Order: sequence, then structure tokens, then C-alpha cells
Amino acid sequence: MSRRIIIDPVTRIEGHAKISIFLDDSGSVADAWFHVAEYRGFEKFCEGRPLAEMAGITARVCGICPVSHLLASVKAADRILAVSIPPAAVKLRRLLNLAQIVQSHALSFFHLSAPDLLLGFDSEPTKRNIFGLASSDPETARGGIRLRQFGQEIIEALGGQKIHPAWVAPGGVRGPLSAERRTYLQGRLPEAISTVQRALGLMKQLLDRYPEETQSFGNFPTLFLGLVGPEGVWEHYDGFLRITDSTGNIVADGLDPARYQDFLGEAVETWSYLKSPYYKPLGYPDGIYRVGPLARLNICSRLDTPLADRELSEYRQRVGGAATSSFYYHYARLIEILTSLERIGRLLDDPDVLSLRYRARAGINQLEGVGCSEAPRGTLFHHYLVNEDGLIQKVNLLIATGQNNLAMNRTVAQIAKHWIRGPDIPEGVLNRIEAGIRAFDPCLSCSTHALGRMPLVIEVRDSRGTLLGTRRRDATS
Repeated sequence: MSRRIIIDPVTRIEGHAKISIFLDDSGSVADAWFHVAEYRGFEKFCEGRPLAEMAGITARVCGICPVSHLLASVKAADRILAVSIPPAAVKLRRLLNLAQIVQSHALSFFHLSAPDLLLGFDSEPTKRNIFGLASSDPETARGGIRLRQFGQEIIEALGGQKIHPAWVAPGGVRGPLSAERRTYLQGRLPEAISTVQRALGLMKQLLDRYPEETQSFGNFPTLFLGLVGPEGVWEHYDGFLRITDSTGNIVADGLDPARYQDFLGEAVETWSYLKSPYYKPLGYPDGIYRVGPLARLNICSRLDTPLADRELSEYRQRVGGAATSSFYYHYARLIEILTSLERIGRLLDDPDVLSLRYRARAGINQLEGVGCSEAPRGTLFHHYLVNEDGLIQKVNLLIATGQNNLAMNRTVAQIAKHWIRGPDIPEGVLNRIEAGIRAFDPCLSCSTHALGRMPLVIEVRDSRGTLLGTRRRDATS
């Protein structure tokens, strides 16, 4: 008799989702779905708003990485204004985005995933959280908090506040970095680098500790997509799109992000509000691809910073070239923090970050614009159409988490098929299924964080929907 197991909610992610696992008559996993059960509607309620408001509105898509939406939004507006951005403004925007990558990746690794990785997937659930980690390994927990704080301090130093800074504007930014704040941030940099280097040492040990998880957490061939700079160097703000396959071969290169609709399609499933983008030449769902840290390290030729490039070389030796297991997202995230910190150091030393030439101004010169940059979770597109008065007529937001949707669903199914043997499922197995999603660090609404022992309800039903059994846990039991 076929059965359905529901995990609701998925915990320690940003937003609200559930997982359905379908068992066949023999009790083996036949399929699994990752449902995003919230609807926010930004693309529709932005219609009719002035272009100048879009950065502030769309930043509210995300409470964890608002900078990513700010940058993609103003880059779309830059194209509509048809302005040339001052070099100082480009460098300041880059500094802001690097700080965003540092703080978001630190949150993902140390707060959301480290409890699983360092305390164990089968550890006591009431202690498998950031507070349990702080008790067990205070140096790692404190370092993660301080590292994230450093990223937020850069954002605050530039934008005036840590969340939703109204500092990035079409044509540039609203002001330079002060000399006093620059000196302070330069002094904080060595500690941040030391923290991530220690975390990288821990991560390498964890690869030996979790060989089965490494092999079963989303380990399958897909395409990988992201931005690269000249000569294929790792990029996070500008550049062209590159697509590679699971063996590292380049499938497409030099793609203009503004023409993303020529090669990326967006499918919709009835069981989720999250769209399922795919690579058009291969069709749906065969055009499955991944974005984010794993993809960026797969597609780039090098990181172009000395410490991180050494780590990248070792990483590629460990994973055997191109990484296909989603478990390596954690490892890739730490390497991206390191290269971001090195690049932050370069920019803080650049006199342009203090320049007073930081914005170009113009009116509506084009009626369409696409802004693209790398959010912590992957490539992000904002596509706007306006009328002659600059009022928004249509908006399309292609979010990184959506681009990982097909891969997340396949990851859930793979983990479930590997670990589940019948309807009686140990808590540690349930946690592994959730952890497979956490590896992607999905940003569903990005305004909700679930910490600690969260409520979880699992229902086992037959093929007619009849409830056969329920397993429930709440925040205290």
C-alpha cells in the first residue's frame, strides 16, 4: 500500500516550506517533493510603481540578503537610465556585495548548518542548534557570530544600517565610505580571515567524518551557471554568464545576462509557489542546473586572491575536479568567504572608496532593463519594463533559490531513497532530509529564521489519503 510522509515545516532555513515523501507498496521511496508554501507576489504589486522606488521595494524580498536585490534592482535601473556608473561607485557597490556574501555565508554555515556538521546529524535535537554549538564549541560559535558581524558592519558603514540600506541608487551610490570607518574595518579584517581559515580546517575534517552524507546529499550530474569575469575569473557583480556541465566542460560562455530569456525558461508546478527555471536548449526538466557557491567554484578558472586560490586548488583535488555533491556547498561557501575578505581588503586600500564622484544622474532613456549580480545563494536577475514616465509595467525576478529548485527536489528524493527503509523513520534521518535542503541555503522569504527545536509533523497516509499514523514534535517535547 503506497504512503505519503510529510515534513512540515522544514527547519533552519529562511522562509516556509515542507517536504512530501512518497513510498510505494513495498515501503521504498518512489519520489519526493520540496514545496514552497508561501506566496509573496512582489512581481505583481510592483506594477505601477515609479522606477526610483524599485530598489527600496524589492530589497524587502529578503531580510537576510537585501543588498543582493538592491544591486540587481539598481543595475536594471542603470540600463533604463542608460548612464555610465562612476568607477568609485562600482567599487563601493562591489564592497557592499562582498560584505553581503560574507555575512550571509557566515550565517548559513555557523548558525544554520554547523549544528548538524559539528554536533552530528543524529545528535540530541534539543541541543542541535546554535546555542548547543556555543556550549559545545564556544570558539567556533563566537567566531561565526563575529564573522557575520564584520560583514554587517561594512554594510552599515556604507549604507547607514545593516538591513535594507537605502544607499545604493540608480547611477551609483549616495555617498562614499568615511576614512574613519575604513580604518576601523581594516583593523577587523585579520580576525575575520583567521576565523574562516579555522572553519576551513574543520570542514576538511568533516568530509572524512561524513563520507555517506557526502555521497548521498544531492550527488548527481547537472549544469552549473554563474557570472565570470575576464579569463573566467570568479565574479560576483558584473561580467558574463558561463554554463558548464558536471565534468567541468563549458556548455555556453560569454552569455549576456540581459538576454537571459533566450536560454533560461521558467516552469511552474501545481504543488509549489517556487518557479523551476531550466536551460532551454535541454528542455524541462532535463535542463536542470545549479547556482550559488558550488556552481561559482565549478565554472570559474580561479578566484584571483592568493589565500583563496590555494584553498580552491585543494578543494578541486578533494572533490575530483567539478563538484557534483550538494554537500560541498558548505565547503564552497567558506572558500567564497575567504576570497571575499581578501577582495574587501583590496577595496579598503583603494583610494576610490573615499572619492566624492559616486553618482551619475539621468532620466528615462530606455524602456527595459535587466540587472544581474551574484547573490550569496546564486545568480539573481531583475527585469523591468517601464513606460515613458518611468512607471513599472512589468517585473520578472529570477531568484537564485528558484534556479536551484529542480536540484533541491532531486536532492530530497535522493536522500530519502538512500536513507529511508519503510514508514518508521528515525529522527536523524528526517534531519538529514532537511539538511539536504539546508546545504543550498534556500532563501524562500528570507525574513524568517527558524532556530532551535522547531515543530515538526509527519503524517503517513495511504494512496486514498487515509491517515495511518502521525508523528509530532513541538518546541519543547
